[in-house]
Amino acid sequence: MSRAFVNEDAPGGESPRFTLPSRNDPSYELAAARALLQGADLGDTASAEAATGFYWGEPGLRPLVERILEEAREDQNDRLEQLAERFLRASTKLEMKRGAS
Repeated sequence: MSRAFVNEDAPGGESPRFTLPSRNDPSYELAAARALLQGADLGDTASAEAATGFYWGEPGLRPLVERILEEAREDQNDRLEQLAERFLRASTKLEMKRGAS
């Protein structure tokens, strides 16, 4: 799992909970993309990855994260914009890595 945004200095305790629709719900992937970004914001990407079944930078979520990025820019949400941009950079790296295999 990605450790790109793990907050190792955070106090111990319960992992964050991510409210997601069922996996066969058409909105699942968008909710999963949002959960990954939320997990990164909380410094607990690993919990978000475990909850969603997607890894940080998952290329299949790229169009959804691009949409979230546009929303963040419209809302002037700098933190969400930063996280979405990081996700997209990681996605590009994964695509390149998978293409080279």
